[in-house]
Amino acid sequence: MGSSSVKLRVGSLFMNVGKSEKHDPDIRRTPHVNINPFTPDSLFLHTSEGQSRRRKRTYWNDSCGEDMEASDCELEDETIRPAKRITITESNMKSRYATEFHELEKIGSGEFGSVFKCVKRLDGCIYAIKRSKKPLAGSVDEQNALREVYAHAVLGQHSHVVRYYSAWAEDDHMLIQNEYCNGGSLADAISENYRNMRYFTEPELKDLLLQVARGLKYIHSMSLVHMDIKPSNIFISRTSVPSTTSEEGDDDDCSSDRIIFKIGDLGHVTRISSPQVEEGDSRFLANEVLQENYAHLPKADIFALALTVVCAAGAEPLPTNGDRWHEIRQGKLPKIPQVLPQEFLELLKVMISPDPEKRPSAVALVKHSVLLSAAKKSAEQLRIELNAEKFKNSLLQKELKKAQMAKAAAEERALFTDRMKTRSTSQNRTSRLIGKKMNRSVSLTIY
Repeated sequence: MGSSSVKLRVGSLFMNVGKSEKHDPDIRRTPHVNINPFTPDSLFLHTSEGQSRRRKRTYWNDSCGEDMEASDCELEDETIRPAKRITITESNMKSRYATEFHELEKIGSGEFGSVFKCVKRLDGCIYAIKRSKKPLAGSVDEQNALREVYAHAVLGQHSHVVRYYSAWAEDDHMLIQNEYCNGGSLADAISENYRNMRYFTEPELKDLLLQVARGLKYIHSMSLVHMDIKPSNIFISRTSVPSTTSEEGDDDDCSSDRIIFKIGDLGHVTRISSPQVEEGDSRFLANEVLQENYAHLPKADIFALALTVVCAAGAEPLPTNGDRWHEIRQGKLPKIPQVLPQEFLELLKVMISPDPEKRPSAVALVKHSVLLSAAKKSAEQLRIELNAEKFKNSLLQKELKKAQMAKAAAEERALFTDRMKTRSTSQNRTSRLIGKKMNRSVSLTIY
């Protein structure tokens, strides 16, 4: 800028603020906001809070005031350090749940609370709203509830992690608005299979393992671990995908359901470094975690994933303790009532190795040769989707071309009509001019 000042507009008012003017204490006061411990800069936010008070303060506005130096215009992160953590009580508001959502049905319940299928009144879309079972303010569960919100906010950007939309508090209860997965949980599917005396097939098991491994790869890449992988925390989204398309675009009889597995329930998520571990379900808990050895936490997720796949394969319910529990921690797979390839069983076995270092990482699992067929199937599914999109685009291009041609024809007709009207008007004027009565010279001779 030509001068070392900028103009600040607040509503309809303009404020000129000189460099030498004292700052308003109310403006200087730091807003109360929570620090998300799962974001990469959270440590910096904590350590730099004290330093911010010694630095030059700037105005807490959307822009900077006139006559302020350009360098003062750049609000530094230190000016927004929270003075304290906001509690559940402080964030209470009027019933947003009743105002914004229409409850359809209760679709689940667990240790944290209940989950409801709701339609949002504004956009008409279906969401899953999770509500804490009991008031959280001041309880030991409050921090766990906030931890789940923090984790969802950081991790909700992957196709194999349940998407997060928002969270708020009402009557000291925490509510979390998440993506609705229309296929229910993997635990529901396993129970349904058990009632119908069937199991997930080998290709389905490999697909399950591959998709959840991709979700874990993403979570671990964010330097976080889930710590509660189990069938009830894996959710299923079913989408109809056209497998073939005809020239007429009639693909109603040529579609297939694509199943997407998504990791949810992030209440136990913690950092890989300096973790605060809340032990998950003992049936899926790795022994080293029980022994408070947190040196290989991502491998605890791998251990739990193997047992999750074993459950989907039709194994008997896993033990919560006892001899069978210890046998599994010694690397012995539970009995699976179906014939699976030996190489697949060996992969599951190494995933529950007593030595966590011997277990494959999520990155290694995604690339594992045993899962190549599932990966190829996934790639083929993507190709099918791509071809379907190409076909839709082709139809749209045709429709667009037709519309453009129709528009051009309409414009041509309108132009022709205008020309005809202009010609007709010109002819009428000419005819009136020729046939109009005019004064004629008359020669009259009188003798």
